[in-house]
Amino acid sequence: MTNFATAADVRAIEAEMPWSERGQARSIHEYLSRAKAAHGARPAVSYQLLSGPETKKVTLTWAELHAQVTQAANLFRSLGVGERDVVAFVLPNAMETVVTLLGGMVAGIVNPINPLLEPEKISAILRETNAKVVVTLKAFPKTDLPQKVSEAVQFAPNVKTVLEVDLVPYLSGLKKVIVPWIRPKNPPRHTANVKDFRVEMSRMPSDRLTFADRTEDHVAAYFHTGGTTGMPKVAQHKASGMIYNGWLGSTLLFKPTDVVICPLPLFHVFACYPILMSMIGSGAHVVFPTPQGYRGEGVFDNFWKLIERYKVTYMVTVPTALAALMQRPVNADISSLKNAFSGSSPLPVELYNRFRKETGIEIVEGYGLTEATCLVSINPPDGIKKIGSVGLPFPYTQVRILTSQGAIGFRECAVDEVGEICISNPGVYEGSTYTEPDKNKELFADGRFLRTGDLGRIDADGYLFITGRAKDLIIRGGHNIDPAIIEEALMGHEAVGFVGAIGQPDAHAGELPCAYVELVKGSSATVEELMAYAAKHIHERAALPKYMEILPELPKTAVGKVFKPDLRRLAITRIFNAALAEAGVSAQVTAVIEDKKRGLVAQLSKSGPVEDVAVQRVLGQFSNPWEWAA
Repeated sequence: MTNFATAADVRAIEAEMPWSERGQARSIHEYLSRAKAAHGARPAVSYQLLSGPETKKVTLTWAELHAQVTQAANLFRSLGVGERDVVAFVLPNAMETVVTLLGGMVAGIVNPINPLLEPEKISAILRETNAKVVVTLKAFPKTDLPQKVSEAVQFAPNVKTVLEVDLVPYLSGLKKVIVPWIRPKNPPRHTANVKDFRVEMSRMPSDRLTFADRTEDHVAAYFHTGGTTGMPKVAQHKASGMIYNGWLGSTLLFKPTDVVICPLPLFHVFACYPILMSMIGSGAHVVFPTPQGYRGEGVFDNFWKLIERYKVTYMVTVPTALAALMQRPVNADISSLKNAFSGSSPLPVELYNRFRKETGIEIVEGYGLTEATCLVSINPPDGIKKIGSVGLPFPYTQVRILTSQGAIGFRECAVDEVGEICISNPGVYEGSTYTEPDKNKELFADGRFLRTGDLGRIDADGYLFITGRAKDLIIRGGHNIDPAIIEEALMGHEAVGFVGAIGQPDAHAGELPCAYVELVKGSSATVEELMAYAAKHIHERAALPKYMEILPELPKTAVGKVFKPDLRRLAITRIFNAALAEAGVSAQVTAVIEDKKRGLVAQLSKSGPVEDVAVQRVLGQFSNPWEWAA
C-alpha cells in the first residue's frame, strides 16, 4: 500500500509517473483476469439472502467469479448484444447482480437501474439507453419488482430478451421447498423473450470469451442520475474510469486480506466502483448482505454479528444507516474492524462522535459523484481527518474552485474562497459526460473541468469542503431528488400559483422533501388537499413532501423566481426549534445567516440556562452548522 496522508503524499504519487504509464488493465475482462491470476482461490464475493449471522451464505472465489462473468458476457453476446448495445438490469443485490454488472461491461454497455423506481421511470430509462436485454427477478414473495419490470418493458420496444434471476437457490430448509409453490404469477405484459438467467448462462463456455475482447478504451456503463424529470440524464462511464477507481482503492486503501461489508445497492456508483472495482484491483473480499442491503429485514439488528461472522475489516455506510445502527447495541466481537467509509451525504458531527465512542472506529468521509465515475476526494485514513471536510483530492484528480466572470470565463478562487467545485480526473469523460449532447453544453469549465454544481472551498492544507449545492438537489439518504418533480406536480393544481421545494434537515435521512406553496389570488386550498394531490401526481415515492406549508407569498428574486435560500432558512428554523423544544433545551433559533465558508448557519439565543454540550447533542444530529447569536 502507498502512503496517503497529506497533500504532499498525493503530489509524490503523481510525480512517480503519469497516469497513462501506470500499466493498468485495458478492459474489464483483463482486469478480472489479473485478479484471478493473483488471487484465484481466495474469496472474492459473498452473499446471503437472509440477514441472520448463521443463515446460508454463498461465496465465489476470484477464479469462480471470473468464470461466471465470462459465461454471462458470452450469453449476452449470444443474445445479440454488440459492443455498443445495452444490457440493463433491474435487480436487488445478489450474486447474479455482480455477475450481470461485470458481464454486461465485458459484452457491451451495462445499465444498472434502481429497482425502487416506478414502472414509467424504468421504461423511460430503457428507452433512453435503447437496452436490448433486461435482467431482473423471477417472481418471488414480498416483491413486486418482476411485475413492475414487465410493465416497463411493454413500453421499451428495443428490449428483445428478459432474463430472470431466481432467488430460491439462496434459501435453505423448508423455505426452499415452499417458495416455488407460493410464488406469485407474473404473466408477461410484453413480447420480449423470457428466459432463465442461470439456465442460459450454464450453456456458455466459462474458460474463454467467444468474441474478441475490447482493448481500446470504451464506454462500458450507463448510470442514470437521480431525480430528473421527463427523460432521465444518463451518465457514460468508460472502462478506464472504472479501473481508475479500482486502482485508488487497491493502491491506497485495501489489501488482499481485507474483508469489506457493503450493504449498499449495486445500481449506485459507490458500491460498483470504489468498492467492487477496488476489490478486483486488490483481491480483497466483499460481502453483500441481503437483496436490499441496509433496507433488508433484520440487517441493522444483525449487523455487528455479520461483521463478526465474516471478520470484516472495513464497513461501507451512509449517514442514514449509521443513525439506525447507533440505535442498536454493539452485541458482537467487532475487533477485526479497522475503518468505516461514509459517503452520499454530509455526516453530522454528533453522529460521527457517537459512532467513534460506541465502536472505537474512525469514520472516513469522502466525496464522489456519478458524473465523475465516482471518486474525487477522501479524508485520508492515515492522515488528519477534518470534520465537515470531504478530505484531500485523490492522486491524478485536479479539483478547482472556480467562479464565473461572465464573458471573461472562469476565475480560480483563493484559499478558503467559495466557488463551484470543478473536477478533472481519469473518471471524467470530457465533453461526453451524458449520452445526450445537449446536456453536455456548458458542463465543462476551460473545456476539461466538470462543473459539479456543488459549491465549496479548499483550505490551506488542500482539504475540500462542500458548502452548498448550486443545482438544488434534495439528497434523501443518499438518493437524489430533483425538486422540479415536486414543483411541477403541485403546479398542476388549479389553486397553486408558486411552489418552492427544498430539502429540510432531518436527523435520520439528512434531508427530507419539503414544499412551500403560494396560492393563486382568490383561490383556496388546504395543506391536506395539496398533500393528497401530491400523492396522486408525484410518482417517485421518495419525492413525496414530508411537510407542506402555504405561505401568503413566497420569497422571490428580482426576476420573479422563488428564492430558495429563504425557504431553507424557514425550514432550518422550524426543524431546529422543534428538536430543541422536544429535548427540553432552553434555546431557540433567532436567525439563519449565510456564511461564506459554512453555508447557512443557525444562530441561537438562550431563554434560560443551557450549556453548549446540550445544544450540540440535539443539533449535532443535523449536518447544518449552528452558533450563538452575538
